[in-house]
Amino acid sequence: MINIGLTGWGDHDDLYKGVKVKSSEKLTVYSAHFPVVEVDSSFYAVQPIKNYVKWNQETPDGFGFVVKAYQGMTGHLRGKKQFFSSMGEMFDAFIQSIQPVIEAGKLKAVLFQYPPWFDCNGKNIGILRYTREKMKDIPIALEFRNQTWFDSVRREQTLAFMEKEGWIHSICDEPQAGMGSVPTVLHATSRKLTLVRMHGRNVAGWHSSGQPNWREVRYLYRYNETELQEWKENLEQLQQQTNEICVIFNNNSGGHAAGNAKQLIDMLGITYDNLNPQQLGLF
Repeated sequence: MINIGLTGWGDHDDLYKGVKVKSSEKLTVYSAHFPVVEVDSSFYAVQPIKNYVKWNQETPDGFGFVVKAYQGMTGHLRGKKQFFSSMGEMFDAFIQSIQPVIEAGKLKAVLFQYPPWFDCNGKNIGILRYTREKMKDIPIALEFRNQTWFDSVRREQTLAFMEKEGWIHSICDEPQAGMGSVPTVLHATSRKLTLVRMHGRNVAGWHSSGQPNWREVRYLYRYNETELQEWKENLEQLQQQTNEICVIFNNNSGGHAAGNAKQLIDMLGITYDNLNPQQLGLF
């Protein structure tokens, strides 16, 4: 099974052309197009439980959420204000917040995307083990942004560690832009689920973190037909290793994510039956 969706649902203007829809109602329209979505607002703040209750109500049975872990849980708050008294309190608050989608059977995984300075060493391996323990039986996906995890010396060890510890591999398509990026490693570490995230291949934009316009350029990329054909073949290969693949298009700085996702769905010949009814005016 291959489920394809986007990061977030608010910024994909092509989905809402010709439809009168409030910002607060966009998920209902989004879920008429795609069977899965990545929640990224959870990275910036632990979301109120009521948000997940609402999102659950707006989506059909069988819909799936990939929820991005709060930035304090992945070390992104380095040197910034902490809003929890301890890591334990932070994890507990996050887990409590996502209970509505867990109970509804709609949680695909919690995505832990670690920062570029999170390299392969004993301390960080300990952090991963701590995280696995705190998340208990909740499915968790792991994405690195540092090449040391997948260099020629450590690659097989990293994959074996992920399998042993119960981490879902978040496979990336992203610019090969030095130490702060990782190669595409087509290896599933969970028989149940594999995550694929399509970040685009804009090398210059990848180095824009910290710049005022980074949101406008970091993921500014449109995949061409040849590149999507490559991924069609990659996904068919991965299907031999895992029961379900969730593909998330994150290349939306220029609004290209929705179009590329639909293009790949067409190339794979997929029809989704578990979607909300489409409204007039939707493409």
